[in-house]
Amino acid sequence: MPDTSNAVHDIIERLGNLVRADVRAACHAQGVRPVQFEALSYLTQCNRYSDTPQAVAEYLGLTKGTVSQTLKVLEEKSLLLKRSDRLDKRVVHLKPTARGRRLVEQVIPSESVASGIETLSARARHESVEVLRQLLRSIQQANGLKTFAPCRTCRFNQQREGHYFCGLTQEPLEDDDVRLLCREHQYPATGTSSS
Repeated sequence: MPDTSNAVHDIIERLGNLVRADVRAACHAQGVRPVQFEALSYLTQCNRYSDTPQAVAEYLGLTKGTVSQTLKVLEEKSLLLKRSDRLDKRVVHLKPTARGRRLVEQVIPSESVASGIETLSARARHESVEVLRQLLRSIQQANGLKTFAPCRTCRFNQQREGHYFCGLTQEPLEDDDVRLLCREHQYPATGTSSS
């Protein structure tokens, strides 16, 4: 029996190759490079604490220079808007335009993933998501990586008088903030991994 780590690596690599091939083809048809699409896709999933160039660089594991050029092209293609933070003008927030969001919706999920998932039973779909989620969390924790997960699973997320509140920033959270990815996310010590 092959080593489990090797088998898991091989499966993830093959799945990644299939998804990337679909994404590359869709991006080519839209005149967008895959790295540009990855940045745009992330920005459709993140909250207001995580929509900065630095957060994009952290999430994608890219240099600030690469991300800066990527964001510039997305802005030139009218797929992305930049705006200064209302309290700290040095901070730039990034928001996909309606056109940018439509592009992401057209590409994700990839055709390969969508057609493969459709052949699974409802139970197998649920189990697949849970196992992949657990594996992702385990890899992130074992390697000291940022989790970039939804606020609702974060140790800082609190409920006060029926509203969400971030214990880290000491600010109220909107419903969108709680369901979107956050760069400051930390799982509770004994919390759940669901997202």
